[in-house]
Amino acid sequence: MSQTPSPHEMIRVRGAREHNLDNVDVDLPRDRLVVVTGVSGSGKSSLAFGTIYAEAQRRYLESVSPYARRLFDQMPVPVVAAIEGLPPAVALQQQRGGSSSRSSVGSLTTLSNLLRMLYSRAGTYPPGLSRLEAESFSPNTPMGACPTCHGLGRVYDVTEKTLVPDDGLSIRDRAVAAWPTAWQGQNLRDILITRGVDVDRPWRDLPKETRDWILFTEETPTEPVYPGRTHAQVQDAIRRGIPADYNGTFSGARRYVLHTFTQSQSEKMRRRAASFMLSTPCPSCHGQRLNPDALRVTFDGLNIAAFANRPLEDIASALRTSARTLESGQDATAVAARGMVEAMIERIGVLLDLGLGYLQLDRGVQTLSPGEYQRLRLGTQIRSNLFGVVYVLDEPSSGLHPADTQALLRALDGLRAAGNSLIVVEHNPDVIHRAEWLVDVGPDAGERGGRILYSGLPDGLRNVKASRTRPYLFDAVPPRTTPVRQPGGQLKLTDICWNNLDHLSLTLPLGVLVSVTGVSGSGKSSLVGQALVSIMARALGQTMEIDPEEDSTDDAPPPERREPTGTVSGGTGPVKRMVMIDQKPIGRTPRSNPATYTGLFDTIRRLFAETPEAKQQSFDAGWFSFNVAKGRCPRCEGVGTVDVELLFLPTVQTPCPVCHGSRYKAEVLEIRWNGHSIADVLGLSIDEACAVFADVPALARGFETLRRGGLGYLRLGQSATTLSGGEAQRIKLATELQKQRGGHILYVLDEPTTGLHPADVDRLMRQLQALVDQGNTVVLAEHDMRVAAASDWVIDLGPGAGRRGGTIVAAGPPAQIAASERSVTAPFLRRYARPDEP
Repeated sequence: MSQTPSPHEMIRVRGAREHNLDNVDVDLPRDRLVVVTGVSGSGKSSLAFGTIYAEAQRRYLESVSPYARRLFDQMPVPVVAAIEGLPPAVALQQQRGGSSSRSSVGSLTTLSNLLRMLYSRAGTYPPGLSRLEAESFSPNTPMGACPTCHGLGRVYDVTEKTLVPDDGLSIRDRAVAAWPTAWQGQNLRDILITRGVDVDRPWRDLPKETRDWILFTEETPTEPVYPGRTHAQVQDAIRRGIPADYNGTFSGARRYVLHTFTQSQSEKMRRRAASFMLSTPCPSCHGQRLNPDALRVTFDGLNIAAFANRPLEDIASALRTSARTLESGQDATAVAARGMVEAMIERIGVLLDLGLGYLQLDRGVQTLSPGEYQRLRLGTQIRSNLFGVVYVLDEPSSGLHPADTQALLRALDGLRAAGNSLIVVEHNPDVIHRAEWLVDVGPDAGERGGRILYSGLPDGLRNVKASRTRPYLFDAVPPRTTPVRQPGGQLKLTDICWNNLDHLSLTLPLGVLVSVTGVSGSGKSSLVGQALVSIMARALGQTMEIDPEEDSTDDAPPPERREPTGTVSGGTGPVKRMVMIDQKPIGRTPRSNPATYTGLFDTIRRLFAETPEAKQQSFDAGWFSFNVAKGRCPRCEGVGTVDVELLFLPTVQTPCPVCHGSRYKAEVLEIRWNGHSIADVLGLSIDEACAVFADVPALARGFETLRRGGLGYLRLGQSATTLSGGEAQRIKLATELQKQRGGHILYVLDEPTTGLHPADVDRLMRQLQALVDQGNTVVLAEHDMRVAAASDWVIDLGPGAGRRGGTIVAAGPPAQIAASERSVTAPFLRRYARPDEP
């Protein structure tokens, strides 16, 4: 774009005060690619999503009936004086793809609908089978679902091992862990005493017939209950006609679990019941989810379940072949089939351009990375042919190899060329360089951010000295100043099998920083975040769960145990422990915060308990915990806010009317440490805490470590639910750096730079390099070429994605990989690690 847009072509934001935005005024051009940059926590998302998109949604919902509004996931009304020139908006945010186990790539892209119509109209039917409607090919409809598993593809049941995890315990010691706790569980044990079962004998020593009856009987006998008496005493009481305390009804453990799972209104109870169940492939449909008739219809020689299990690139190839075959047909069936095939080819082509050809149509949405999910939604929008819309995107390059980023940029160009506006929150210099208009927010994070440093044509940022983004766009790439470390040993892992890794052998150098690179879908996360973690955990005797669907909110039992396979040949050598530092939240409730997660709050509470005023009141450290009843506010129970339910509108959180957001009882707030109440301390930023606790060595080092990680703007009591994945990961990393661990530790991080500004990446790298300097090994799955160039060793996976990946293309120092002719990564790595470097 060569010239500044005229005022009537602008979206004009006035007085934006959402989160940390400092009464911001800014103008953004329509029909352009606008990129919003700034360090992590500077206020980019508050401007793009919390203000602009939230206001667009609010205006749209005003035209919708109050009843219909309840069906929307409504954002809070933004704090802004005015926004003018705002078109309708569509948000494409970074998030997991959905909570339902029935949601798939096919349903998200609507390709499944076309495929069902294709099978209905143009499928090959066996003799005697009447034509089925499209709904009969959907596992989510009564006519299409397998009658045994109801379209889930799995059946749920229990085993003795799931119901009794420790068979060395007695029934009195709660061997039958699946039974309810408290009185109801005691009632069932007392009934067994009445029936003559030895509840003090280890479970494994009970007769099998007795064990099976307790766990699996469908009988519900009613027995007299005499609590606290032995079987002999109970029998004596019955003979003597002594009335029972009450009559109790027995329920076998399996019956109790299944009834609770299907009937309970309590989500907590359903989840507990699900934890004692296993899911196995349905014996009727063998996991294909459909009724027998639907599975008898074929297209291209496959039933619809097998067809949807192919990668998108294979489906497109098969459809192109079918299209050529259908060209000669002139009857109604051939014409209809040709139209559906061509529509599917066109839609899949967009997804192939976005680098998603390795995904299957039936792949569960919960197993997708946030980046994959966002690109799928982007591909769907490209085909929607909307005009005059503002698309607001949250780091669309997240999780993308530089080679895949080029395809993303072409897709964004297509949306803009169709007459739409794009507002993109981004850290990736490749995307920022394509901007037609640049908005830089900052200069720093939190309270030290929230200002518009620059808004205009991209080249104008060159002169904004306060910008943290400017050096990474306009300054020359500095040469590496630190020498490449030499490995101090190596680990050898063999026969690694997991996802697209097929009997892979891996030689992992020790005592260095290792980056694992490769195109999106090549197997980096499978190798680093899952296989390496699982195999090493077994070798070291640690417990680490590998669950690719952990973000699903279904109350579904877990599938039968499946984990990566492989061995560590030759032992683990000097490695004594492994630590996984990921971007999962440090807590899922507002009660978790940086102070509690790091353990620093325990020390702070002890400081308050040691004050003369606290001792006079007999307040121990528990009084200063907002999770303990004795000191916390009874109204909000230590949360500091209360929910106000509004009919047809989003639930609003307001400060607690009793404690006014402080979380504590008034008498606790009267206790002061160096002039600060416990609520004052939770309100401190980490930067402020460094000064306040400078004379307390146990706290000063911890807060300084957090500050060096670029987290000085966070407040000690800031809710974990408000932290980004990058912030959560850096808190975990700082917590590790505080610990004085002995021995060689293997640190594993899966794409740690996701969501980080280049300036924050530099801070992260300084911390990771410090871990290596302490004699440890750090292994990263990474797309950032600056990070790979700063590593000591690079392992490049590929050459492609999905089944075309999963092999090690090249391994060695960064300069050696940059010179590789086989590596897709090499051309991008050469920008930072030149082949002629030593």
